[in-house]
Amino acid sequence: MDIKQIQELVKLINKTSIGEITIEEDGRKITIKQKNDPVQNIIASQSYPASAPVAAAPATQNPVATSQPAVAPKSDNLITIKSPMIGTFYRQAGPGKPIFANIDDVVTPGKVVCIIEAMKLFNEIESEIKGRIVKVLVEDASPVEYDQPLFLVDPS
Repeated sequence: MDIKQIQELVKLINKTSIGEITIEEDGRKITIKQKNDPVQNIIASQSYPASAPVAAAPATQNPVATSQPAVAPKSDNLITIKSPMIGTFYRQAGPGKPIFANIDDVVTPGKVVCIIEAMKLFNEIESEIKGRIVKVLVEDASPVEYDQPLFLVDPS
């Protein structure tokens, strides 16, 4: 089974109510599971080709925003966008490319907020909610864990 077939299976799982699929071929076994967590606020979609270079930009070019909004948002109404996988977090598609999501940017469902590289695959992470980014919780080119908070979003 090649990477394209695996990507198509992941897309199929994400679009349907299938909870888990296991495929065994040529002595190799692949299991794809869908998380059933109503709090999850992101989806993984469209992967870049394995040959697409995404390099970490220098920290001086893309610092995680250090300034806070003029009025501190109430933390009780913020929604967290979390990582759907283990990998490396990127805020942009490559050096010199625009950053996907900054503080005070408005995101809508389907808008790409970052890329997570996992096993040489570059997965676009899309917002599932509408709101304004109030905080970026991860630095560019940092490793992230499954379910790790990436962004705080004010839905109001």
